[in-house]
Amino acid sequence: MKYVGMYTQVSRNNRLTFFLLLMFPILLLSMVWLYLVLLSYCGIEDNSKYIDVGSDVNWASVNKDFLCSLPWVVGIVGVWFIIAYFFNAWMVKKATGAKPLERRENPRVYNIVENLTMTAGMDMPKINIVDDPQLNAFASGIDRKSYTVTVTKGLLNVLNDEELEGVIAHELTHIRNRDTRLLITSIIFVGIITTVMNVCIRSLYWITSDDSSSSSDDDDNKGGVLLAFLIAIILCLIAYVFAIMTRFAISRKREYMADAGGAELCGNPRALASALRKISEKPGLDKVKRDDVAQLFIIHPQGLKGKRGWSFFASLFSTHPDTEERIKILEQF
Repeated sequence: MKYVGMYTQVSRNNRLTFFLLLMFPILLLSMVWLYLVLLSYCGIEDNSKYIDVGSDVNWASVNKDFLCSLPWVVGIVGVWFIIAYFFNAWMVKKATGAKPLERRENPRVYNIVENLTMTAGMDMPKINIVDDPQLNAFASGIDRKSYTVTVTKGLLNVLNDEELEGVIAHELTHIRNRDTRLLITSIIFVGIITTVMNVCIRSLYWITSDDSSSSSDDDDNKGGVLLAFLIAIILCLIAYVFAIMTRFAISRKREYMADAGGAELCGNPRALASALRKISEKPGLDKVKRDDVAQLFIIHPQGLKGKRGWSFFASLFSTHPDTEERIKILEQF
């Protein structure tokens, strides 16, 4: 299989990473501003329990509050992003239960990785293993110091050397194409925006459910609660749209590109196809609860349910292409 378009893919991923780095702060600040506008419009200001829906927006107050919150939002998010950016490897390991794999524990894996990296002219990545009898693998990391290839124990037990070589070549191609850096960046951003939404919901609930109000204010308080949840829903929808946009930005084409690059790197596309077929029969890491982390896997644990009950609508938002289609393409060569 001829692996074409690697440099195009790398350039595309670099542009998308820069786009996310630029657009995320703009989107987040826009949401903070919208949060203040909606509170003002609904008459929920200065911790007031009373609401006056449809009142004129106090733009001066909104802009003043926004400017006051600006350094706090930028500072907190900036610190959070820096910490997450440099501790992403630890975050992924904790989410998946991965542990470092020493050479003496499995020289077979190390030999395969070393041979492939020398062929590709790459630095040797770290190697992790997940104590899971099921099958899966993924690459992660944002730079040479954090690039990691992770495999499950079941994968090592079930695949032969040629199939394992194909899977590792696939993951190394993700690293070469900068797919992992783009995915890690999106994981951090989505995590931040989800947390901000939770804080907004909790803050609104606290403002509108203050028990210190007198009994004559019960109706106003009930309306405030309903209105607060409406605001929260609107903001959550914005967050959801952002998450969907991120998934579309990180095209499912990346898996086809990694399949092609892995097939070229190992020189045996049918071995990779055979490995994908075995993995699809018993995909591992399905205990990972974070769907953003599951984007990294060679086969999404839930992504196989498209033919077993997943609706067509849900499949449109899948982060991975159909496994059978991937196998079919590989077996054509």
